[in-house]
Amino acid sequence: MSVVFVPKRQRGKAQINQETIQRLLDENDQLVRCITEYLQKGRAAECVQYQQILHRNIVYLGTIADAGTEIQPETQTSDDTNRIG
Repeated sequence: MSVVFVPKRQRGKAQINQETIQRLLDENDQLVRCITEYLQKGRAAECVQYQQILHRNIVYLGTIADAGTEIQPETQTSDDTNRIG
């Protein structure tokens, strides 16, 4: 099941951060590979469920991007990374 599938009672409680987005991107990569493999084997009917999950993930990521949600930055290890110039 997709990492973005959350029961209605828990929606809106998830934190959107770089780790969550990266997990979705990794999952999408795996889904594309799986879909491609099924299509190459002539089993298009079996890949429909994976296409639906991929579509849902892409729409979710697009919604996050459109909303302009500020992603929580990862913890920085040194003060030098915060300096400008």
